[in-house]
Amino acid sequence: MAMLVSGALAVLLGIAAVALPVPYVVESPGPTFNTIGSDNGKPVISVTGHESFPAKGNLDLTTVYINGGPNGPVSLLEAFQAWLDGSKAVYPEELIYPKGTTKEESEQESALAMTSSQENAVAAALKELGISYEQKLEVAELSENSASEGKLRKGDTFTSINGKAVTSLAVIQSELAATAGAPAAVAVQRDGKAVSVSITPRKSESGRWLLGVALQYKFTFPFDVKISLEDVGGPSAGMMFALGIMDSVTPGDLTGGKHIAGTGTISPEGVVGPIGGIAQKMHGARAEGATMFLAPAANCEDVVGHIPDGLQVVKVETLDDAETAVKRLAAGEDTSGLPACTKN
Repeated sequence: MAMLVSGALAVLLGIAAVALPVPYVVESPGPTFNTIGSDNGKPVISVTGHESFPAKGNLDLTTVYINGGPNGPVSLLEAFQAWLDGSKAVYPEELIYPKGTTKEESEQESALAMTSSQENAVAAALKELGISYEQKLEVAELSENSASEGKLRKGDTFTSINGKAVTSLAVIQSELAATAGAPAAVAVQRDGKAVSVSITPRKSESGRWLLGVALQYKFTFPFDVKISLEDVGGPSAGMMFALGIMDSVTPGDLTGGKHIAGTGTISPEGVVGPIGGIAQKMHGARAEGATMFLAPAANCEDVVGHIPDGLQVVKVETLDDAETAVKRLAAGEDTSGLPACTKN
């Protein structure tokens, strides 16, 4: 009887152990959304003030389900099952979320990143199409012990640095690098008035000269672009939004009716940046029928060895690279020569 009780107790303890939460995050393939299609009966992209055109085919943005961290605990059993599943990934919680991050904080950050991503996508698409718009750089925050403390304020809009007109962040970065720590003559607009200050930048641990401010773009576009997508956040859809906008405001079908998916952040200048969960996004894209996947060049290390059968992955660094790949597939041309991720 004692042995039976001990055996039963061991089983119960074993069941309890696998059900206990563990400090891991599990990433799984999420749904895809066609940026030139609809979601919940509404066009994902709608344009007002400019002629728009219906488009065929798919330009799918891809997503990842994230369990663990502020989204709720992951059990030891769930983590173990994910380890055995090639379409999923398991990470220590602290690699994904700073300690103490709440669900509300995570959702707010994700929503802000999505909004910024959409604005950048409009800017990048219009730039690629040669459509003019107004772009300004505004001070969003000052860092702790900022070199600009007492000289710049939140809401200041950059107009020039050392006499050079500030048209993009690259202008500020290149000027600070060129002057290597010398005081910079900065001109801004503040409450409708011109303000000039001299700021001595400080060198970061990475060796870059910084003014100690976080900057954000403020755009004035010649027409309105609305993106309607529920329950999706983060910056990783930027490139696919940009392609969808381009297809929406130009006649014809950019895809030629083909099924293409991808991921990547986008800058207003059209530079494609890295994202997380790319292996899961490739699996999700292939499961929904995509035959070509556009991947940021900076993610190639995570692409190699994780490509699902039947999916061609094209390495892209810019929106122009992505457009070129899509057009080649749409035209029925040989796409085998397009850039691909390879082992180093």
